[in-house]
Amino acid sequence: MAKLELKHLNKTFSPKVIPVKDVSLTVDDDEFLTLLGPSGCGKSTVLRLIAGLEQPTRGQVMIGDRDVTARRPGDRNIAMVFQSYALYPHLTVYDNLCSGLRLKHTPEPEIRQRVADASRALDLDGLMDRKPGQLSGGQRQRVALGRALVRRPDVFLLDEPLSNLDALLREKVRAELKQLFESQGVPVVYVTHDQTEAMTLSSKVAVLNKGCVQQLDAPHRIYNRPANLFVAGFVGSPQMNLITVPCEGRNAVVGEFRIPLPNSTVTPPRSIIMGIRPEHIRVAEPEDRQTIQGRVFLVENLGMHNLVSVRVEGNQNEPVILRALLPPSDNWQNQILTLALPPDSLHWFDVDSGEAVFRGAMERMAVR
Repeated sequence: MAKLELKHLNKTFSPKVIPVKDVSLTVDDDEFLTLLGPSGCGKSTVLRLIAGLEQPTRGQVMIGDRDVTARRPGDRNIAMVFQSYALYPHLTVYDNLCSGLRLKHTPEPEIRQRVADASRALDLDGLMDRKPGQLSGGQRQRVALGRALVRRPDVFLLDEPLSNLDALLREKVRAELKQLFESQGVPVVYVTHDQTEAMTLSSKVAVLNKGCVQQLDAPHRIYNRPANLFVAGFVGSPQMNLITVPCEGRNAVVGEFRIPLPNSTVTPPRSIIMGIRPEHIRVAEPEDRQTIQGRVFLVENLGMHNLVSVRVEGNQNEPVILRALLPPSDNWQNQILTLALPPDSLHWFDVDSGEAVFRGAMERMAVR
């Protein structure tokens, strides 16, 4: 058992191309860390730095008490699962599983035992004599996972391993992955741009953008307490409503409506970015005090819900648009709706820095 630690990791290709900027994080035994972010954010480069496929410009990669920064990939005792599976097409499933162990001159009886253990865990027993071309996408993905499992590494690295699967198969394999790695007891680092994978698989998530870690936290905190505007806008589908509104005293002005800012010692700004997720907006009831009103101009049927777009008119230059997830109905279109905005579901961000503000007040409300 060995934890993984990255210390001030930096990778520079040129003065204008810096894919990784001062990344520091720790992944303990039994932890599943997902590196989440858009294309080009640096997540795959971080994975390659851990694997030794790239050398950092600065910083350290520690596995347990070993500094492996300068070690070759084969000397780090890591196992990596690639997006493309990377199976040998001319070898059977059994020989693909054995290939890494044979390169290390592992005794044959031990190879058979390890392959048998991996085969049981991944339900590969009936596929051992087949070649990759005779397998489905899900089966090939399981073989690639099995080849990593038989190595019994100190760290597992997975680079978007589900992206080539169709939606239904991805859901099935995702559930299998979660159960599989919960039993391994070693650090897992998983790279994806898929929020569902990050939220369902991980014990913690690092959201990256432009080479920097924007937030490192448990999945529920990433979702419910985003640290800044980027995290708030990137995590969640449908996307969080984010609107820039002026302030008057301790109120945000949304059209003709006033939304109280949380109690805080922070001096009220001239303007602020208000955020609320569509699923947290609901049709107001008589006892709701914090409400807003507007006309529905677009209804999108999502099956279990309708995504309803509401235009809030007011004295601002442009109307405010809010999207809400509401129960399915044929009567939303063109209706004037009064919507409730629960105070503990509102997020507030600084217009200039994008950082969350009033976080202390929000945390206290969440506890209550």
